[in-house]
Amino acid sequence: MNPVWQKQEPNSPRKTPPPSHWAGSAVSKAAKPGRLVRLAFQLRHSNVSSLASAFVFRSGGGVWHSSFMAKAPAVKWTREHFLIALNLYCKIPFGQLHKGNPIIIETAARMGRSANSLAMKLCNFASLDPVQRARGIRGLPGATKQDRAMWDEFTSHTAMLAPESEELLHDLFTKDQEKEVDFLQRDRIRFEPSKTLLAPMGATESTATVRIRRGQQFFRQAILNAYGVRCCITGISVPRLLVASHIMPWSDFPEQRLNPRNGLCLCSLHDAAFDAGLIALDDNLNVVLSKRLRSYFPQPALEQNFVPYEGRPIRLPDKLAEPAVEYISFHREKIFIRV
Repeated sequence: MNPVWQKQEPNSPRKTPPPSHWAGSAVSKAAKPGRLVRLAFQLRHSNVSSLASAFVFRSGGGVWHSSFMAKAPAVKWTREHFLIALNLYCKIPFGQLHKGNPIIIETAARMGRSANSLAMKLCNFASLDPVQRARGIRGLPGATKQDRAMWDEFTSHTAMLAPESEELLHDLFTKDQEKEVDFLQRDRIRFEPSKTLLAPMGATESTATVRIRRGQQFFRQAILNAYGVRCCITGISVPRLLVASHIMPWSDFPEQRLNPRNGLCLCSLHDAAFDAGLIALDDNLNVVLSKRLRSYFPQPALEQNFVPYEGRPIRLPDKLAEPAVEYISFHREKIFIRV
């Protein structure tokens, strides 16, 4: 809002509140000629207290006062807003957690917040991310007790809170239950028909409830975005050919179904090989080929898709989704075919 300027005539009432009503150590006199001074003060009248501001400008013709303007009230961080922000943190790369990101701008607007407010909250979460800390990367140092509490709750109860956060995000953009919110294109938000999305949990998608589908969508989006929408083995970057693969089988470990650290972004071929135990990862996250897979050699096409990657490390994810060593060990000991 542009201020309305009015000249302060001699012996006329002040256009701004007197110094006794200014909060803190406000300016007590108008600025020197040719200078503009902002006055921050607190209005106290009728038992109501509110923040406001005004400007004073002195020129050769006298002192001019702007009409005072109320400061916009802060938007409270509700539990729902925290869950939406945590959902976004799992999907947006660390280097894009800024107020200029179009996804942050649009999401914040729908939340009734500023893009800066949402971006700062995401950076607060980055400071709590153990994967980022282990890499020596720090977010903003201003994480609050509430930030920490919500972070701990979300990461400890992902199976329950991930679908809830995805539902909140979905409803923020659309009420159409046959569409899902897609963040795989970094510069804009898309909507995909639910039936066309590649669900990370296989055939159960056809009979899944909306809540399960939301959980699947969260897991897929979090994993693919964490890996830069690229297969962590081959580098293939065609979203329709990528799968959010579970390290420990989702059917046997329901509590880890939506845990980003139980996921890998793999192309369809390498996802099938990983699930079948034909390939695995060692403790340094290098690719290991099984003897069973080698028994099918020589096949030029098969060898071209696996041999060049043997012994090479996978592409590491951006943040929270770095695969847990204990999950990798479980897959190698229980699923990988050694003979």
